[in-house]
Amino acid sequence: MQFIKMHGLGNDFVLVNCLASINLPVDLVKLAQQVCHRNFGIGADGLVLLWPSDTADLRMQILNPDGSEAEMCGNAIRCVAKYVYEHHIVQQEKINIETLAGMIVPQVIVAKGLVNTVQVDMGKPALQQSQIPLQMPTGSPTDRVINKSLAVEGQVFNITTVSMGNPHCVIFMPELDKVPIAQLGPKIEIHPVFPQKTNVEFVQVINRQEVRMQVWERGAGLTMACGTGACATVVAAVLNDLTGRKVTVHLAAGTLMIEWLNNQHVYMTGPAVEVFSGEFSL
Repeated sequence: MQFIKMHGLGNDFVLVNCLASINLPVDLVKLAQQVCHRNFGIGADGLVLLWPSDTADLRMQILNPDGSEAEMCGNAIRCVAKYVYEHHIVQQEKINIETLAGMIVPQVIVAKGLVNTVQVDMGKPALQQSQIPLQMPTGSPTDRVINKSLAVEGQVFNITTVSMGNPHCVIFMPELDKVPIAQLGPKIEIHPVFPQKTNVEFVQVINRQEVRMQVWERGAGLTMACGTGACATVVAAVLNDLTGRKVTVHLAAGTLMIEWLNNQHVYMTGPAVEVFSGEFSL
């Protein structure tokens, strides 16, 4: 199986081009687990498969390291956009990509034929409990959860929930470096109020234009970056009047620029890097 290894700010993926005929194993769950394993496989935060689409330039399928399927991934879609443009699979700079979260349209920013950064229209955030999905003990399915208390094994956290095509639980903390993310993240991910589990963002506000974020990703664990998580973080920060609508999100390996426009669409701008290509023995 031919593959490309790519990353967006350290959030790394194995891309497989299935646009032409390719014989993959029927069990994609097992394939993702094998490929993403960092000791016995290639090692990645996700396996990304590119398929033909009847409604877009291509379809992106994302499988987490545990084999579960993700609706969307902001870092992965930037990698896909860079790959299909630089490998002359799609010629135009705006690329229509079908995902489980709907049609997403990244635009590559090109200099001398190479993609420097990718800007992605991530669409409108969904905020109602039923859209996350989320089942708080009080309130109706149409309510928003903004700075509401959630008990987690004897501790209480104020959470704000956002869906960017996938669920996010954003928690603002005064000192990010003191948060035991590896202990708290998995407990919140599988909390009973999240019927489909959730991504968890821990965020420290620096000022009204900058935040720091670390993420525990649903199905992947602690990763270096999360594009949809950065978008959800800025939406949550605006809803809590902690920042403006254009924010630099600082992650472990760099920054993403996130802007929530007045038309309610969230735009994400950041890099993508192709690392190496190879062949995986099936």
